[in-house]
Amino acid sequence: MAIQPSSCNPSLIKLGLALIAITIVGYILGPPLYWHFKEGLAVVTHSSSSSSCPPCFCDCPSHPVISIPEELRNSTFADCVKHDPEVSRDTEKNFADLLLEELKLKEAEALENQRRADVALLEAKKMTSQYQKEADKCNSGMETCEEAREKAEAVLTAQKRLTAMWEQRARQRGWKEGTAKSRTQKQGNIQTA
Repeated sequence: MAIQPSSCNPSLIKLGLALIAITIVGYILGPPLYWHFKEGLAVVTHSSSSSSCPPCFCDCPSHPVISIPEELRNSTFADCVKHDPEVSRDTEKNFADLLLEELKLKEAEALENQRRADVALLEAKKMTSQYQKEADKCNSGMETCEEAREKAEAVLTAQKRLTAMWEQRARQRGWKEGTAKSRTQKQGNIQTA
């Protein structure tokens, strides 16, 4: 006994697969096609309505209009939003005046900074001059000391030569270094006694 499938008709399976494929294609391609259709419709609608409406020339101020809550709105607000050339000139003049005032403040600040820098530079020059004078005095004193040292060395060298000459003469006459000390000690002892 063979079991037959009761609802497995091949044409029914093909129809189900075709519906699933169409659904997937619609899901993938639907949104882009929808937006392209909307844009095309908007262009067609806009081109037909623009021929009946004159072009708008708006000379709006550069700052955005602030939204006002419903309870604060009145009928004159619409008049305030309209472009008024005289108000624009006043606003531009006020803005220019503010910029001019700010520039004057910056200039005054820059001049004050320059004055402080000049005072600091003058003080630095004075200090440099004072240090230079002190350095010159020091150098002059060093030169004087060096000259005195050189003279002292020359005198010492001459004195050593003279001492060596006298010592040599004394040795030639029979003087011995040890005998001179003992004689001076004996003479010192005799005078104290």
